[in-house]
Order: sequence, then C-alpha cells, then structure tokens
Amino acid sequence: MVEQFEVQGVPHEEGFVRVRIVLLAVAMAAAAAPASAQLLAERNISLQAARALADASIACARKDGYDVSVAVVDRAGDLKLLLRGDLANPHNAELARKKAYTARTYGVTTMEFRNRTRGTDLEGQRGLTDIIPLGGGVPIVVGNERVGGLGLSGAPTQEADDKCAHEALKSAAAQLK
Repeated sequence: MVEQFEVQGVPHEEGFVRVRIVLLAVAMAAAAAPASAQLLAERNISLQAARALADASIACARKDGYDVSVAVVDRAGDLKLLLRGDLANPHNAELARKKAYTARTYGVTTMEFRNRTRGTDLEGQRGLTDIIPLGGGVPIVVGNERVGGLGLSGAPTQEADDKCAHEALKSAAAQLK
C-alpha cells in the first residue's frame, strides 16, 4: 500500500498530477510560440518617390492639355501625397485617392480591375469602401513587392488618366529600385 502524504492540505499524488498538468501546459505554450520572433523588414514608398511620380503625372497631363489631381498611397493604402491641380474639379482629389488605393489593394491597374469585375461574380468587390472601378490607377511595385499605388483623376477620359499614370511610373522607374 502506498502511503499518502499531505503538503499544505493537498494529497501527495494529487500534487504530482497538478504539477504534471502545469508542466504539460507550459510545454504546449512553448511549442505554439514561434521559435524566434522576428521583425519584418518591408519596403515602402518614400515621400521623394511619391513626389516624383506626382510631378511626372501632372507634367504628362499638362502636356496633353488638362489639369489633374494626383494621389499616392503607401503599402498600407494610407495616403502619402495628394496634389490637386489648380483647375481640377473638387471631386478629382477623392477619385485619385480611391484609384491609388484600388490599384495598391488589388495589385493591378484600375482599368484591369474595372474590366475584370464588370458583369462577373467579382462585381461585388466594387462595393467595398474606397474601391473604384475607374481607369487612372496603377500599383507601384518594386521587385515583387507592392509598395504603394498611384492614382490620377481629371483627364477627359479614363484612358487619358491611365496613360499619364503609366508614363509617370516609367519616368520614375530609376527611383523605384
């Protein structure tokens, strides 16, 4: 027969069971935790690069005879820069921001997003907050990383906004490496 001992009112065998449960819980928690927690190193669009893209966009539009608003969002979709053209309509600033956000979010031009979601089972995505299926937005990509989005609004057509967004990306390509 095994003798029972009590330690501070807890029978000896029951104490061993409690200790085993606690040790098992600690071991499980340790196994669930990452071996080494690391910080993420992420690229993001700089203000200088955002400014270069905006200036190139505005120059392209002026060359074609119209005034636009330009927005650049960072990798998180937050507004980095917004320039409203002197003669641009008031709503153009918000449209430019939404175009930049949409391009950053989906990683495709807003023209492609517009065409891909028109009349398909993806059309519901158009109803999300800050998403807009209008041309003039392009993702800003460095390597395989989306670091932001560029959006223009104010040209007479979506295709004209889109053209200047693409030209701005080409002109600032050296800064986006």
